[in-house]
Amino acid sequence: MAGFFRRLGLSRDIGIDLGTANTLVYVSGKGIVLEEPSVVAIDQDRNLVAVGEEAKKMLGRTPGHVTALRPLRDGVIADFYSCEIMLAEFIKRALDGTIGNPRMVIGVPSGITGVERRAVVDAAKNAGSREVGLIDEPVAAALGAGLPVSEATGNMIIDIGGGTTEVAILSLDGTVISESVRVAGDELTEAIIAYLKKVHNLIIGERTAEDIKIRLGSAYPSPEDEFPPLEVRGLHLMSGLPRTVTIKAEEVRESMDEPLSVIVDAIKRTLEKTPPELAADIIDRGIMLAGGGALLRGLDRLVSHETGIVTHVAEEPKLCVVKGTGEVLKNQKLFERIVNETTRNV
Repeated sequence: MAGFFRRLGLSRDIGIDLGTANTLVYVSGKGIVLEEPSVVAIDQDRNLVAVGEEAKKMLGRTPGHVTALRPLRDGVIADFYSCEIMLAEFIKRALDGTIGNPRMVIGVPSGITGVERRAVVDAAKNAGSREVGLIDEPVAAALGAGLPVSEATGNMIIDIGGGTTEVAILSLDGTVISESVRVAGDELTEAIIAYLKKVHNLIIGERTAEDIKIRLGSAYPSPEDEFPPLEVRGLHLMSGLPRTVTIKAEEVRESMDEPLSVIVDAIKRTLEKTPPELAADIIDRGIMLAGGGALLRGLDRLVSHETGIVTHVAEEPKLCVVKGTGEVLKNQKLFERIVNETTRNV
């Protein structure tokens, strides 16, 4: 019956990049139809108040009877109930009135446990999916970035999301070596918050720190990435009163040095374990950066400087994982293999 509806164009398959910071949804036949922050607001009776961009605006600004939260932390579900209702709402918006019970492919961090994988599958099924396949984010990102992962050649992908950084060497549709570290965009933001508190005695929120990262942040010094100082408003730690301080781009870069070092170390460890033949391929082809974190200015130069290997940023890096799930949905054999692997591993 599902095949009948699909032939009529009434049943849609869905690919999801269920990210710590943002959720993106791909619908077969339509492409990417939704990109929203992974934030949900619920009231004291656990009813949905808002989701996505509307809920994000409420972070830190809600009255006592409403809670705005991010259901995912470090790439995994931290609050199952809120994740489930968020996912159900996003699926409803993506399908836009067409018949439900879709097949789903969801990108997940490669380093999560079987229990964490089961939580994602259960949340997807409770949200309306009839069949769920989980794909490791670096594999999905490589597919979405257009890397020739099905060939007998080494491909290196680094997917930097909100909660995790995934480093992987891929060949022949499989992962040869991978490492997942729970340091990514969120930790860069938290590092800016900690720096301003320590150096300037200024307390700022997550939204303000994210804005600073976007406007002044860079991973590697370059004349083209230098910007005028920025005025930042927050609460003075000693007096508890509002205060404005001025910060420079060099300070922001310095504040992010520690989490960036963790990411670079993960890349070096992965390269050290890479078989010689695949390492030769990577030297020839270079390293590919994907994920929202790849948009940090100078990150490609930092990785290239630390590894000695040419590093590229994928076209539309934030969309790579969700594009990769779409590629899986187009390939029935690949989809079936991923569903079978998911069944075995949860």
